[in-house]
Amino acid sequence: MSNALAHEVVITGFGAVTPVGNDRESTWRALLAGTSGVAEITQFDSSDFAVHIAAEVKGFDPSSVLIGKRLRRSTRFTHLAVAAAREAALDAGLIPPEADVPRDERDRVDLAEGIDATRVGVVINAAVAGFDTIEHATRQLLGDEQGRISPYFVSSSLTNMPACEVAIDLGLHGPVTASALACASGVYAFLEARRLILSGEADVVVCGGTDAAITPAMFAGLQAMGALSKYDGDPAKASRPFDADRDGFVFGEGAVVAVLESAEHAACRSAKPYAAVAGGALTADAFHVSAPEPTGTYAANSISVALRNAGVKPDEVDYVAAHGTSTKANDRTETAALHQAYGDAAGKLAISSPKSMVGHLIGAAGALGAMASVLAIRDQIVPPTINLDTADPDCDLDYVPNVARRMPVGITATNAFGFGGQNCVAVFSAVQ
Repeated sequence: MSNALAHEVVITGFGAVTPVGNDRESTWRALLAGTSGVAEITQFDSSDFAVHIAAEVKGFDPSSVLIGKRLRRSTRFTHLAVAAAREAALDAGLIPPEADVPRDERDRVDLAEGIDATRVGVVINAAVAGFDTIEHATRQLLGDEQGRISPYFVSSSLTNMPACEVAIDLGLHGPVTASALACASGVYAFLEARRLILSGEADVVVCGGTDAAITPAMFAGLQAMGALSKYDGDPAKASRPFDADRDGFVFGEGAVVAVLESAEHAACRSAKPYAAVAGGALTADAFHVSAPEPTGTYAANSISVALRNAGVKPDEVDYVAAHGTSTKANDRTETAALHQAYGDAAGKLAISSPKSMVGHLIGAAGALGAMASVLAIRDQIVPPTINLDTADPDCDLDYVPNVARRMPVGITATNAFGFGGQNCVAVFSAVQ
């Protein structure tokens, strides 16, 4: 086996539960078609709020994955993560097809032949974690809702629970970890998974992001910040990254999970990789708890360091899955950062924001961007930025407006810029 294979990390599986599809391929088809998942809120009564729209996951039944005590002891952001991880594991061939059944806590799954469970890790990140569970318990405690506090309240709301439940679901005994990096959480999971593999701590890592916190308190807080779009027309047109008329992001929920492994390990078991995780970077603005540093200097630094770590020149990148939140400040700053990092090559980039269709999935946002970047390499097509109707002079790059584009795609990057100034970028490349 070549030394190069031992030092390359590839992606062999993907799973997704998003506002536009409850699996990988339906989500991808919807993104390419420019389908919006934004609609009126159904998870709570929003009549007293200024904002009435969200990007909710639709028609998801958690009992299709978990039953009994395992279902009762966990909450929505965990349910979504387990479903996405199960699909990714099936896609990668870590588990056999017959393992895709609802499981209780006593049910165990046998990994595919040749997979050492002690060498398979999990990195599932989240930003707001079990916010819905905490809010529900608080309302019970204050007498606003009936029922007693669940004995699973504390454990189910912890940030690491999706990672732990995925490990339990798949019977994985390698390193299991979770980090909270606000909106950069999902991309960072790929970088941490890559690190675990290159360091020799794991052969395979199931990684990604999840969040599900469409609740009254969350919306009250984001509304008070002025972060949410107040668009009062067709909900599908509310998320408008890089458009001159953008007025805030649309809050969403979902989970996207991938399987990463060393190229050597994948080759030994004849697994077909989607792409390689070529490198990445994590840096900080050190500027403000919610606003991006306005010049884009440190976001640009994250991009430049990621490209350097990946051994990629700016003019070699074909597509960027942008952070593109649809806020005035983010989209302007991200455009400035792209200009600084890519220089003359910035004008040749195809750039788009999946958030135009699925809203802001918070902890899962970057993981969805990573999936879009990788599937763009697989299918040689990039998704559009929908609702991009009016040009903004501060956002003057090619954002693939409104229609997907067929083009050669060999190297891609995914940007994620989170609250607190967390800048994270991952670079993906075709497998030679």
